[in-house]
Amino acid sequence: MILIIDDDQAVQASLALLLREAGFIPRSAASPGEAERILAGEKADLILLDMNFSLETSGEEGLAALSSFRETYPSIPVILFTGWGTIHLAVEGMKRGARDFITKPWNNGYLLQSVRTALQLGEPAPSRPSGRRDLDQLFQFGHIVGEHPSLLDLLNTVSKVAPTDAPVLITGESGTGKELIAEAIHLNSRRNKNPFVKVNLGGISASLFESEMFGHLRGAFTDARSDRIGRFELAHKGTIFLDEIGDLDLSSQVKLLRVLQDRTFEPLGSSRSKTVDVRVVCATNRDLEDMVAQGQFREDLFYRINLITLRLPALRERPNDIPALVDFFVGNLKTIYQRPALRVSEQALAWLQGLSLPGNIRQLKNLAERTVLLSSHDLLEIADFKKHLSPAAGGASSRSLPEVGAMTLEEMEMEMIRKALAYHQNKFSEAARALGITRFALYRRLEKYGIAFDPKS
Repeated sequence: MILIIDDDQAVQASLALLLREAGFIPRSAASPGEAERILAGEKADLILLDMNFSLETSGEEGLAALSSFRETYPSIPVILFTGWGTIHLAVEGMKRGARDFITKPWNNGYLLQSVRTALQLGEPAPSRPSGRRDLDQLFQFGHIVGEHPSLLDLLNTVSKVAPTDAPVLITGESGTGKELIAEAIHLNSRRNKNPFVKVNLGGISASLFESEMFGHLRGAFTDARSDRIGRFELAHKGTIFLDEIGDLDLSSQVKLLRVLQDRTFEPLGSSRSKTVDVRVVCATNRDLEDMVAQGQFREDLFYRINLITLRLPALRERPNDIPALVDFFVGNLKTIYQRPALRVSEQALAWLQGLSLPGNIRQLKNLAERTVLLSSHDLLEIADFKKHLSPAAGGASSRSLPEVGAMTLEEMEMEMIRKALAYHQNKFSEAARALGITRFALYRRLEKYGIAFDPKS
């Protein structure tokens, strides 16, 4: 049974009809007090709670009811209803344990999606596989390598979350494999026959955001010579992966929140709204909670995207997985470069485990590929990897910093950028990867510091 708590009879009737046609059993209450009486005698699977019951309470009655329900019935998920003018109340409600918030007027498809997701996440978890082999037999995790307990815990969570439509926020340092986890969520979902659209938000300027994400019509602006389909429309019925969401400017955050809120958007130059059905997965290497506290990231957007948060461990937290990762990379390179005898010595694998790899898996992969490309023999030893080790790697003793006061942070950043460009022979993409930032972010820093370069890629 789904309990609807709203003092508007028209809202009650509309929601009850929608839920009944979707196969649910609805019950209605006009106030939290009436809802308490119903719950005393019947079991509810989910509560739909309006935040405003009168002009005098300004939402406080809804928040008080939410707190009461969460305390008395902690296993019943609660979804809130609010208007755009009172979204701050819904954010407060999320902090108090609500599962989601829906704005009025609501989108029927999104509302049902939210209800189903909340119910699925509330179901008792079936017994989960205990080892990596069992996980791989049941789920598509083939390109995610490792057996460290932290990774297995993460994959177990992915296996539970993937079949739902819950929005997921993936956090972790650069190079830890956030895109691979996002793809695994899609591959193990009911949407896996539909598109998986990847968007690097760090590489999209504020002026191009609407055109890239929502599309445009020919003539919408000076250079719009033809119609363009936006990323959200391309991802219809599938999954959209919004990488580096922490790099999104505030004005674009508002536009993104709108489409996440009601699943509708208007292409530039069009007055006709389009509706889209997508599952949203986001990723960042930044601390969004800290950004919210500093006013750099919208709190309502933060709570919209992180119903489920997955933190990827850094490579230094699971060094025992390094040999398996190196074997995986070298195995792929055997096929690519047609060198079937290629292998890594046991001594080299043990030595690689002791490296400091701030670029994580991406840096390890680049090191393996450089070593294979530039080595003429098939048995790769420690000396082969040492030749191609970037200055940022090596043991802790090899990383020296200037004395405090010798250089400012900006001067240190300028020096690291110059070193990265020089080491990678001005290959722009490789330099950006080595620094752990996007191409767009590197462009911005070059402009900021006035660093000239001759790009090779």
